[in-house]
Amino acid sequence: MKYPALAVFVSVLSLSALPARAEEGTEPPVPVRTVRPEYPDELRRAGIAGVVTVSCTIDEKGNVVDPKVVKTSNTAFSNPALEALAHWKFKPAKKGGNAVPIKVSFPIQFKMDQD
Repeated sequence: MKYPALAVFVSVLSLSALPARAEEGTEPPVPVRTVRPEYPDELRRAGIAGVVTVSCTIDEKGNVVDPKVVKTSNTAFSNPALEALAHWKFKPAKKGGNAVPIKVSFPIQFKMDQD
């Protein structure tokens, strides 16, 4: 379901943060398909925005493995974020030209569009 006055923002820039920097020469994973999480109706109607920080592994095939909510501003955002993340696909991280699994964490923001 799409809501014209609704925007869900996903910050994927942080994927290149700590894990890739910790190992010199590692290319971070790059999202190639993302799925917008469903905004919980009750929070949308109330105008409540929020963020869910998720930790997961991107495997050597670019799949999301073992996602976990690290922090959330509202628990009602947690399941929609995890359900959407299950459908994401990444270009895997690479080290020495070979695809490698890598642990990442990033925020998924739920925000009402101001348009």
